[in-house]
Amino acid sequence: MTQSLPLGVDRSSPVPLYFQLSQQLEAAIEKGSLAPGSLLGNEIELAGRLGLSRPTVRQAIQSLVDKGLLVRRRGVGTQVVHSRVRRPLELSSLYDDLEAAGQRPTTRVLSNTVEPASAEVAAALGIGEGSDVQRIERLRLAHDEPMAFLRNHLPAGLLALDSAQLEATGLYRLMRGAGITLHSARQSIGARAATADEAESLTEPAGAPLLTMERTTFDDTGRAVEFGSHTYRASRYSFEFQLLVRA
Repeated sequence: MTQSLPLGVDRSSPVPLYFQLSQQLEAAIEKGSLAPGSLLGNEIELAGRLGLSRPTVRQAIQSLVDKGLLVRRRGVGTQVVHSRVRRPLELSSLYDDLEAAGQRPTTRVLSNTVEPASAEVAAALGIGEGSDVQRIERLRLAHDEPMAFLRNHLPAGLLALDSAQLEATGLYRLMRGAGITLHSARQSIGARAATADEAESLTEPAGAPLLTMERTTFDDTGRAVEFGSHTYRASRYSFEFQLLVRA
């Protein structure tokens, strides 16, 4: 697959040769020039084509394996797994963002129940502590690989949500389909190490870095309609910011 790519290195650059190559390969994966499932090709052939040593090519490839973009399969070779998902910071759902990125999202509903609101959930939704809320826990996958664990709380009776619906599409689509106009959100982003349970469900090693997001979403009347607490694999996921300079 790499034979058709316009690869090259600049030996006069202070940037290490392996990093130049890994950046070009990563860009090809992001653009879809190297599609998920495709084989990268022979390291010796690639090294000879670029005039690089085999250890340099191997280091470039290993850096992408470490990022989760490539995987080495015995008897098969080095294979493209997927591109990393870069999510814009806007009021959109992970399902929609994955679909827009061509990532083929699927969902496993782990829990869908009504329970009393904790103090944290009650404060986020602007309701009394102990009031009924619907708690939904889902595992979101892309290309059948876990991407994120999603926990959402909604005021009880806001809309009917069964597990089959939640596995078929995104929560925000279901809310909009029920006539709820999502207007704005208050959101915070953080990071922490994965617990043993989180690492197992997200197929990461224990203690691996996770991105976290908490979001309270409001409708066009100012009512809080959803409180989400999500964790994402940092190896597969990032948030993008667009910053504007004030005059």
